[in-house]
Amino acid sequence: MPYPIYIKNMVCDRCKSSVEDILNDLEISFNEIKLGEVNLKELPETEKKKELSKKLQQAGFELLEDRDSRLINKIKSEVIGFVQNAKDYTDHTLSGHLSVHLNKEYSSLSKLFSTVEGRTIEQYYIQQRIEKVKELLIYDELSLSQIGFELGYSSVAHLSGQFKKITGMTPTAFKKLGVDGRKKLDEV
Repeated sequence: MPYPIYIKNMVCDRCKSSVEDILNDLEISFNEIKLGEVNLKELPETEKKKELSKKLQQAGFELLEDRDSRLINKIKSEVIGFVQNAKDYTDHTLSGHLSVHLNKEYSSLSKLFSTVEGRTIEQYYIQQRIEKVKELLIYDELSLSQIGFELGYSSVAHLSGQFKKITGMTPTAFKKLGVDGRKKLDEV
């Protein structure tokens, strides 16, 4: 039987790899590591759990203990996955996706998220999308139209308007800077 633990700030494959290294160093066996969640083979003893918490904090993560924190973390992980795989979800809404994957009414998820985070799920989603746009602009492999299509924007104008509202500059101006102005995903 798996024993899930929840970890804040796991936002990419590199994070999963870091957590895996920590678990291996502490000789804690696990079945699976997903963004924000690890399924352990057995629950660690209190001292080992304290050591795990300390090592995770040193690496920029946080072991989540309370139910609301775990749910917020799951929401964030689902939003990040939704953005990263946007072209796979063209016929889904974010609210529907969250409701299905978290098995809760979107209104209750939204209320909890807003209360704890001080911003809406939609605002978090938009910020994640803009960070993905920045990443794709820096890679310089896709046109703005292609980026808009990849991320499910209704038009280039919509993408550009949202980008300027969040960053204060147009996508073209950002691209001309030629620097990596992206935020770390756990800072968004």
